[in-house]
Amino acid sequence: MNIYITKQLSTSIYRISNSTLNQSIVSNLRAISTSAAMSNKNRTFELPSRYKGTKESVWTEYIQMALDYKPLNLGQGFPDYPPPKYIMDALAKASNQSDYMLHQYTRGFGHPRLVAAIAKLYSKLIGREINAKTEVITTIGAYEALFSTIMGHTEVGDEVIIIEPFYDCYEPMVRYAGGIPKFVPLRLKEVSGRLPTSADWVLDKDELESAFNEKTKSIIINTPNNPLGKVFTEAELTHIANLCKKWNALCISDEVYEWIVYKPNKHIRIATLPGMWERTITIGSAGKTFNVTGWKMGWAYCPANLMKNLQMIHQNTVYTGVTPIQEATAIGFEIEVERLDSDECFFNQLPKELESKRDYMANMLVNAGMKPTIPEGGYFMLADWTPLESKIDLSGEKDMQKDYKFTKWMTKSIGLQGIPPSAFYGESHKNLGENFVRYCFIKKDENLQKANDILLKWKSSLK
Repeated sequence: MNIYITKQLSTSIYRISNSTLNQSIVSNLRAISTSAAMSNKNRTFELPSRYKGTKESVWTEYIQMALDYKPLNLGQGFPDYPPPKYIMDALAKASNQSDYMLHQYTRGFGHPRLVAAIAKLYSKLIGREINAKTEVITTIGAYEALFSTIMGHTEVGDEVIIIEPFYDCYEPMVRYAGGIPKFVPLRLKEVSGRLPTSADWVLDKDELESAFNEKTKSIIINTPNNPLGKVFTEAELTHIANLCKKWNALCISDEVYEWIVYKPNKHIRIATLPGMWERTITIGSAGKTFNVTGWKMGWAYCPANLMKNLQMIHQNTVYTGVTPIQEATAIGFEIEVERLDSDECFFNQLPKELESKRDYMANMLVNAGMKPTIPEGGYFMLADWTPLESKIDLSGEKDMQKDYKFTKWMTKSIGLQGIPPSAFYGESHKNLGENFVRYCFIKKDENLQKANDILLKWKSSLK
């Protein structure tokens, strides 16, 4: 009911109250008028229309569930053990220095020492000189780097291609910018005689090509992929690159797991492919690089003309990052860039450390009756849980997707938490994820052993 009608009702009440009509009519009209005014007031403070349709994130729901039921949490993607000592020492050094400027605002687009370190590292990795002042930005986590990129480069009505499964913030960010997400899924091909790997999840070339058109502004890729652990091959990236060049589209490359790649796979930065530096924004994360997710330290690098858009969004949202955190990250990079090609480099040690955890989890899930997909990178594993479906009662869970039912049932009944992968799909493709559950294996060995014991105990109870 709008303001005009509310005013008309108020006028009617005044007239009637001064007449001989029954006072009950007056009371009813006043109630209607009050309701109309409250309705208008409530509407004033509603979520703006551009944000409507946003649902509670899977993280909000599942973190609360973890607090309520206290399961062994293999859902969230963070280590449950300390980061390297040298990176903690770097933060202690940054925060304890007498230099007062390390406790004040730093340069808005990136702490000078850090952007210099990032530029030096990636200049070496991509084979071209990166300008620290104009081609690097630091952000509040890779999350903000994605936000600034998407908001800064998306016009209302632009189409943005998102490869599924995708990290769940991609879609709402595109919609907030007025963009139109176009989803193209990786599909698991049939394999026999072995467990599937993330390489068995492939893009249909025709399906991808049909998603591009004159309205396409950008494509978002994630390699290694979360939640699959897929490491895109040079052939796959070349196909994507050729389509970007054909349709003059931007490539947003989320490479936060770039250092966690298992041999013989190799991480290829799409910005290094012919003609792609000019149209690629690459995003990274100190949280994934140094095992410090709580630092919320991210960055992006790209040509200066593309970077300008990110800078405009960044300066009018967060303005600048946390100075001691950026100083410490810079120290970490300075240490690692000098030993980049040695076994001492933490970036090289991390995948070796995680490979045994990956293999332990795969064996654990097989023994529990699930069918895992062996990841080529990252620290997540998808497992097909449907071989267990006939042995469990999910009727108590009311969610639409089966994977939500299964993960909630397992959290409450068994005490082991995973994440439902359908959260990483657009509405029309959620069925592609609901037969799976995502587990995280960057955990202490004793906690992976506890998870194994939980599953074995549950399995033995079925006999």
